[in-house]
This record gives sequence, C-alpha cells and structure tokens, in this order.
Amino acid sequence: MRLDKFLKLSRIIKRRTVAKDASTNGIVSINGKQAKPATQVKIGDIIQIDYPSASYKYRVKDIKENVKKQESEDLYEVIS
Repeated sequence: MRLDKFLKLSRIIKRRTVAKDASTNGIVSINGKQAKPATQVKIGDIIQIDYPSASYKYRVKDIKENVKKQESEDLYEVIS
C-alpha cells in the first residue's frame, strides 16, 4: 500500500493530500530512509514523522484497504 494512503486510512494524518505533502517535504521516513508518497508500506515497517515541535514513530501492524474509524488504530502501534 502507498505511504500516503496508509497514513490516511490509519488516521495518523487526517487527509491524503496532507500526507502526500508531508512525504514530499521530507517529514516522513520509513525504516530510517526518507519516503516519498508512493513508497510501499509493509507490515513491520517503522514510520517516523518529524514535525518541528515533535517526532513520532509508528510500527505497521496490519494493512487493509477499507477501515472503519474504530479499527484504524489496529493498523499501527505507537513506539514513541
């Protein structure tokens, strides 16, 4: 699954266009490497988002094409 789509479906980032912009601007990395919006996300990957005020890490636990809001938190695990 594409990174921008995963970030939107998991509701880590609320809109896909914002996820795409964050990836394009170098804010998002996967397994320590800067990621583009089309980078493929796999189970077990570590996604890091570096905002100016804070940094967040998530481990991908599952990938689904359609997710309800209540199930979105089951797609990832917050590391820090």
